[in-house]
Parts: sequence; structure tokens; C-alpha cells
Amino acid sequence: METHPDEAAYGEVVGLLTDLIRIDTSNPVKPERPAAEYVAERLAEAGFEPRIFEPEPGRASVVVRFEGSDPTADALLLHGHLDVVPADAADWTVHPFAGDVREAQVWGRGAVDMKNMDAMTLAVVRRMVREGRRPRRDVVLAFLADEEAGGHQGAKFLAAEHPELFDGCTEAISEVGGYSYEVSPDLRLYLIETAQKGLSWMRLTARGRAGHGSMLNDENAVTTLAAAVARIGAHRFPTTLIPTVRDFLSEVCDALGVPFDPADPEAAVERLGPLARFVGATLRHTANPTMLEAGYKSNVIPERAAAVIDGRFLPGGEQEFLAAIDELAGPAITREAIHHDRSVEAPFGAPIVEAMLAALREHDPAARTVPYCLSAGTDNKTFASLDRAGKGGMRGYGFVPLRLTPDLDFAAMFHGVDERVPISALDFGCLVLDRFLALA
Repeated sequence: METHPDEAAYGEVVGLLTDLIRIDTSNPVKPERPAAEYVAERLAEAGFEPRIFEPEPGRASVVVRFEGSDPTADALLLHGHLDVVPADAADWTVHPFAGDVREAQVWGRGAVDMKNMDAMTLAVVRRMVREGRRPRRDVVLAFLADEEAGGHQGAKFLAAEHPELFDGCTEAISEVGGYSYEVSPDLRLYLIETAQKGLSWMRLTARGRAGHGSMLNDENAVTTLAAAVARIGAHRFPTTLIPTVRDFLSEVCDALGVPFDPADPEAAVERLGPLARFVGATLRHTANPTMLEAGYKSNVIPERAAAVIDGRFLPGGEQEFLAAIDELAGPAITREAIHHDRSVEAPFGAPIVEAMLAALREHDPAARTVPYCLSAGTDNKTFASLDRAGKGGMRGYGFVPLRLTPDLDFAAMFHGVDERVPISALDFGCLVLDRFLALA
């Protein structure tokens, strides 16, 4: 019978996290190499032979394979990113890169997104090795660069240039899921991210007739563009319930004791309180104008005007979304892609999710898992396209197991100020992650 480590076994997780926070890896101004070296050293201390990959100077990732006890089982990818978004110290209660511990919480940029999971992973595998334990199946551990800027120097580079690192991997575990929402002392929902909207950043361009600002001009590019941007910005796409969102609403409404009518999901969302932030943008496609560019002098009508649109489309709806944008923009506007990324959706009723629930309930009997769709994206999208097991690519899940206090608005701290994570949540996460690796 396997022994289960107690919370004291993971006392080092706080030190690992504070060390990582103090290594400023703000993308794009600070490189990940120092953090990658730190991670590699901690892995080497445990007897692993990690490899560092650096496609550009400083942009470094770390990968190692932890061999499992069942050589016939498919492999699992467990990945986190080492970079963070920048932070302005003037906005914070504590310095964002000091790695302060106060009020039984670890504070700093990355405490939520996502050096917490990096530290928990390190703590768990180091403990497993010291105790002579292995995961059930091979686990590829990847600590990646550049996720906050699209993963080109991290996940995308490794998938394209070193796909053999991920041989046998059929599923991937990463961020933005697994943390709790307390319905009552007897019921906590743990949101498992099983889907992600697709991304379409696009530039819309209008061309007209240049001329003097004092003259009549019915071919003004600025006017044409402004009208198109206004139509797109004001448009509300119709509600579309993908399976993940339907299951989320059904499960959460059942847990909260409120009715759910699939024909009127908006009514259900209005009753969800703080949970509404998890689903509001996943009921439909979205398109938000974010940048405008036109002209060079106040009395010159330019011949060109451009705008940038941040578009997010639901799984299965890419072509429908782009067709709607073109119709809203009109024939006088040209559209070009700036950055495009796929949508993904993985099954919730899968053995790996059952393993998540079993691991959670072992340490929180009040746990209940529910699926949800992320309106943004993670490196799981890259690995969904990589098929190294002959099974059509990796199915990706967001699972960073954290039992949170009811008063902590955890979701609001992603890219926000005063990022912090309770030490008790880190201890809990290590225990659950340890058990999950034995079961998955």
C-alpha cells in the first residue's frame, strides 16, 4: 500500500515559490534563463537529468521525463510557464518581485500565474524521488518560456523542433483550472478547464482618397474605418452552448439549487454571482476593437486607416465567426491576421478527470468537479496539435489544485495587482497533485 506524505512533506514549496518570484521573468523584457537554471538545479538535486532549450538567448525552457511504474501506459505532459507579465511596483501593496510572505500567503508576480504550479510540481516530484515513489505512467515535466507572448520561444518551439520529447503523451495538464469555489462548508466546486476559445487578432484596413482637411471628401478612410469598428464593437454574437459550457451551467446550477434552462442560459448566468465571470464570455464569440491608427497631421485626410480587433471564437465556430466579422466590416475593409490560434475542447467524462476528482476528494471530501471553458488560452493549444502517440493530439486540461478561502477573488488576480496565494492552498495542492500522479 502506498504511503501518502503529509503536509509537512511539502514545507519547501513556499521557498521554491518565493525563489521563483524573486527571479524577474517579465516577458518580454526579462529572460527566463535564470529561472530555467534554478528549476534545472532543483531537478538535478533530485537525480533527474533535465535539459535546457534556448531558441534565442535567454529564452529558455526546461524539460525532463519522470519514468512511471507502468511502461505500457500512455504518457502525461505536466507543463507550466516560467515567464510572467510585467508589474508596476507603484500599484502593489508589496514589491511584485520580492516574494514576500505575509498573512499566511505568498505575494508576488507569478504567485497565481503560474509559478505556484511550477513550485508545487518541483516540490512533489522531489519528494516522490526521495521516498522512492514514481508516478503510475511516464510524466513529461516541462517548464516553459514565452507563454505570455504566445509561446513562440517556448511550447511552439519545442513542439516544432523537439517533438520527440513528448513521445507517448496523450494528455496535458496545465493552468487556469483546479481551484475551488465554496458553495457551502459541505460543498466546494473545483473548476476543471476542459475547453478554450480560439484567438483571432486581426487588422482591419480602410483606404480612401487623401486630401486637405478643409475640403469635402466622401472617400475618407477614417470615416469608413470608424463605421466598421463601431459596428463590430456594438455587435453581440448569438448565444451558442458548446458541450463544456452547457455541462458547466448544468452542474453549477444543480449545486447552487437554481434552475437551468438550456434555451435561456443568460438567466442561469445572472444567478451565479461571482461564478459568472468564468462563463460570461464563453456563451458566444466576442470581438473587441483594441487599437486605432490613422493620420499624421490634423489638417490632412489620410489615405489609410487601420484598427486592431481582438476576436475570440468558440470551439467549432471559427468560420462562422470570421464570416460575421467580414459582413460587419463591409466590402470597403480588408482583413488580415496578426495572430491566430485554434480553439480546443476535451472530454470531461474521461478517466483523467475521474483521477482528479478522486485525488481532490481524498483531501477534501466536499469536492465536486465541474468543467468550464476558458475565454483566453494556454500552451495546451500548442500541444493539442502535437500527436506523438498516434491518437490525434493531446487532450488538454487546466488543473492547478488549490483549496481557496471563500473571500479570495482568485480569478481577478490573473495579470492583476497584489497576486497572492495562501500557503494552505499550496500545501493542499501538493497533496492532491502527488495523489493525482499516482492515479492518473
